[in-house]
Amino acid sequence: MTQLDRELPEGYKMTELGPLPWEWEVIEFKKCVNKGRIKVGKVKQQEYKTYGKYPIIDQGQNLIAGYWDDEKDVYQGKLPVIIFGDHTRIIKYVNFPFVAGADGAKVLSPNTLVVFPKFFYYTLLNLKIPSRGYNRHYSLLSESKIPLPPLPEQRKIAAVLSTVQEAKEKTEAVISAAKSLKKSMMSYLFTYGPVPLPDAENISQKETEIGMIPEEWEVVNLSEVINLRRGVSWRKEEANREGIGIPVVGIPNIKENGSIDFSNTYFLNKNISEEKILRMNDILFVSSSGSIKNIGRNVLIREIPQNRFTYASFTFLGRVSSMKADSEYLFYLLNSRVVDFTKYARRASDGKYNFQLTQFKNEQKIPLPPLPEQEKIASMLSAIDEKIEAEENKKKALEDLFNTLLHNLMTARIRVNHLALDKAELAM
Repeated sequence: MTQLDRELPEGYKMTELGPLPWEWEVIEFKKCVNKGRIKVGKVKQQEYKTYGKYPIIDQGQNLIAGYWDDEKDVYQGKLPVIIFGDHTRIIKYVNFPFVAGADGAKVLSPNTLVVFPKFFYYTLLNLKIPSRGYNRHYSLLSESKIPLPPLPEQRKIAAVLSTVQEAKEKTEAVISAAKSLKKSMMSYLFTYGPVPLPDAENISQKETEIGMIPEEWEVVNLSEVINLRRGVSWRKEEANREGIGIPVVGIPNIKENGSIDFSNTYFLNKNISEEKILRMNDILFVSSSGSIKNIGRNVLIREIPQNRFTYASFTFLGRVSSMKADSEYLFYLLNSRVVDFTKYARRASDGKYNFQLTQFKNEQKIPLPPLPEQEKIASMLSAIDEKIEAEENKKKALEDLFNTLLHNLMTARIRVNHLALDKAELAM
């Protein structure tokens, strides 16, 4: 017995994939898929329909990319199958009739004499296929070796991972529903105010340049209630990563989910005026971007770490300047259909879009309810945001659990061969 054999756990053997149980095999990828021509239509992306009888599965991030109506293009083989994105390396499990996207959607039919389809799908998710950019990757996949437990254990592994995956998908559905609710609530609240739906028809409204609003609300220029300032410019020699001076947050720190990351900042070794030090309830905006959709992306500063922070050029800051306005109300209003930041964006010679702050100050009108109504609107929308954040945290925890289980189950660091599952779970 060698030193290596003595170090292996009892019942394990050393393989080219590392230590595995004696009853597991290492098998070539090509033995896990059926040979033969796959009969399925290939639809070009520009021909995708928004609605139709049959979903289109392509190599993109979303499970369903579009729809198609022609039955002759539907996949004719046995289900389920696995779709491999030849360019993207994205892997999808498909157990319903579908049409394939034309570019890079590789259809794999699992050999059920060898592998349980859902187990094979999870095995492929666990593979580390190096990126070749937008070149094809199937040749790398086809050279892979697969760790193969006995079929009963494959089913149990798939059942455990499916349970976690389904919990994550349910959480994603809750997040999607909450975001849709928030969007609808914003439209309703900025039109009728914080009143129950049955009472909306009794609200006396008036026509304004920004649409219908309750009679007692004002329409004001945004600059009447909030001061807007551009960020700090600096020379290269004034910035450092060593912590000398004052930290500065910029565009990369303003996240799409409405949060701000105070880590990974530069420091400015120069004098900064107090007007350009971040305060609680400031609103920080993106004012320059390569994509027009990012113009105006913003965050409400709800907390600041112990250090004082300033904000960089290519951002601008809004600070409430009137006792008539609530910062949280303004934050939600600025993220509603009332304000279109793209209207104030201009494309520069370098291809980036720049925000016209002066024009925004002079032209942007907003509805301004009485302060108690502003606070109530903000409170209602904040409650939805708290729900979304809680579900996002739950989703992240489930993703971490899934990835940990995926790795440990596929490397046999965790065994489920003695787990008792019912027939429904084993058929997942």
